[in-house]
Amino acid sequence: MKPLLNKELKLAASPLSYLFLAGALMTMLPGYPILIGAFFVNFGIFHSFQATRETNDVLYSVLLPVKKTDVVTAKYAFTCLIQLLGFALAAGLTALRMTALSGAAPYAANALMNASPVFLAFVLLVDLAFNVLFVGGFFKTGYKIGLPFLSFGLATLLLVGVGEALHFVPALAFLNAPAGERLGLQFALLGAAAVLYAAGTFVACRLAQRRFERIDL
Repeated sequence: MKPLLNKELKLAASPLSYLFLAGALMTMLPGYPILIGAFFVNFGIFHSFQATRETNDVLYSVLLPVKKTDVVTAKYAFTCLIQLLGFALAAGLTALRMTALSGAAPYAANALMNASPVFLAFVLLVDLAFNVLFVGGFFKTGYKIGLPFLSFGLATLLLVGVGEALHFVPALAFLNAPAGERLGLQFALLGAAAVLYAAGTFVACRLAQRRFERIDL
């Protein structure tokens, strides 16, 4: 398993997967739907899957002396590693916005989603949508990427819309406080999203393994 993950990181990965981690820097943008940053992090991972298809990496991998299911596990491990790096960067910038920069005028007057634990919860939901819809969809065939990515894109638009709309509900206006309010509740929601991300990704990986086992490459 470790050699396969090293292959993903050093050989199969597109440089864009690492470059697009910069999408997490969108967390600092006022007046912008910052959840789009999570989409761009996953868009970088998409380029690695595109490179996988063009170079026949999946076929090469299954010809190695490894279990076929390990190929799927390695792809998911690589995906989750990049996602968690992007999440860690977004979390650090969120902490900066909620503390040292909470009084900055652009953030105080920001009508769109501010960085908060609930924002980070939505980042994990976008990542989960990628793991289920795109990565899971990719392993239905081992090469098709168009429809799975379209499905992920539509799911992201829905999540961004919901995330941006929540704080306009009077009872949920506290979600957009620059320094954060009712943080206990917000961190509980973040924890629930983390559990959902972990459990959903695990289930998606197992389903992808079963689908991939049935494919005759």
